[in-house]
Amino acid sequence: MYAETALIAYLVDRTVGEFRFVRHPVVLMGDYIKWFEKHFYKESVIRGAWLGISLISIVAAISYLLQSLLLSLGSHYPTLITSILMGTIGSTSIASKMLFDSVKGVIDDPQSIRYLVSRDTGSLNRSDINKAAIETYAENLSDGVVAPLFYLLLFGLPGAFVYKAVNTLDSMVGYRNERYERFGKFAARLDDAANYIPARITAVMITVLGGALAEAPGLLFKVFRQGRDHDSPNAGYPISAMAFSLGIRVGGAASYFGKIRPKPCFGEGRETITTEDIRHALSFQQRFDIFFILLLGALIWV
Repeated sequence: MYAETALIAYLVDRTVGEFRFVRHPVVLMGDYIKWFEKHFYKESVIRGAWLGISLISIVAAISYLLQSLLLSLGSHYPTLITSILMGTIGSTSIASKMLFDSVKGVIDDPQSIRYLVSRDTGSLNRSDINKAAIETYAENLSDGVVAPLFYLLLFGLPGAFVYKAVNTLDSMVGYRNERYERFGKFAARLDDAANYIPARITAVMITVLGGALAEAPGLLFKVFRQGRDHDSPNAGYPISAMAFSLGIRVGGAASYFGKIRPKPCFGEGRETITTEDIRHALSFQQRFDIFFILLLGALIWV
């Protein structure tokens, strides 16, 4: 396992965040997806699969070669230098600081929610905006933090960046609308598979770290019972866990691409969501940091 690389990656992301002087790998992946779609789009599952396979192949090859090069340096330079280099590069697959700052920004600038969610935001009231911020924070704790760390820990840089390629594909073409229903199906199904384990790990983590430990077993039963009601096989679990941990009720019908889509509710409690609820959700971050640092630190010494 790559525990040392994962720990350094997490620490670099939490303290520095994005490196603005270089083009982010996810942006480069997005550029490729746009190029492929512009030249080869067809309302076809097969064509969408070729997009996914080609991007994943390119990312896997580059990240594998880069990791092999860095590991080969270990025979000439101290191993710690190799780990720092790999961890620094790996940090670009994690979005903990960016997620925290973006959701926190909704408190002062409610309209910034349009950059964080795919639902239509024009008619949302303040409670709806706060609810959307909490939902996206919970869901992206899995997609943007736990999942890339999980794959980085198991497979190193290729694992983390292949996962980011899958997640980027889903975020750009994995929609159920007229244009992407078929073209984006491969991306959506692949993302579902990649997030299956991380989403459930995230739900457990939020439940255990976000509330009273003695209540965790009972809450987990409720979280997993409600989590499976979401139309996504994964998103409902961390959202449900966050709702129960905060003592609020989220979810419900929302507008996507001009059409109202019925969605289940998650949690038990108030349906009017305030900015204090966002602050409460974000207050869990310190516990998450301690958890990741202790877990990864322990794995280094195993």
